[in-house]
Amino acid sequence: MAVPRGGRDAGRHESRDDPLDGAVVRRRARAGAGAGSEYPEIAWGDHFFYWAPDGVLPTNRQPYATVVTKNYPDDDASDLDPPGRWRLNVHVGRTRLVELLGEEERADGGAADGGEADGGEADGGAADGDRDDPAEADVLRRHPLYGPMGWIAVVNPGERTLPLLTELLRAAHEDDRRRVERRASRE
Repeated sequence: MAVPRGGRDAGRHESRDDPLDGAVVRRRARAGAGAGSEYPEIAWGDHFFYWAPDGVLPTNRQPYATVVTKNYPDDDASDLDPPGRWRLNVHVGRTRLVELLGEEERADGGAADGGEADGGEADGGAADGDRDDPAEADVLRRHPLYGPMGWIAVVNPGERTLPLLTELLRAAHEDDRRRVERRASRE
């Protein structure tokens, strides 16, 4: 999986057989951005995934996945500033995150959610509790900031994590589609 670069600001996927049908991927471009841009400079060059079959970028909800191409001031453990480094982040939900990675340990050694801390082992690579280096590529981990909210992260996905990430990205896309359709049915 290569990080999407260049081209248009928004990519739209449409196909009856495409598992990401209705996806809009918004790249917050550096070119043309500047003073007066609707996007903060820190987000320029990153990518944001939404289910939006009409092609209109949502303004009232969070993306279901992101591609981050650089360190942020409060998020630098993945070491994304060197050339060629990037991180795919996917919202999988808290339940699936625990299924994949086990319970997160608290500072006192207990499990954050009251269960036993087991470190977990995901099919797509070693769990985060098994590795010391949060910048290691191709390892499935809790998102360094948003893990407690059900987000996973992989720096430079590769052979070990790509099959699982593909499954998780498709599931996140479907979850977003269901949320949008449920909200629309209430209006």
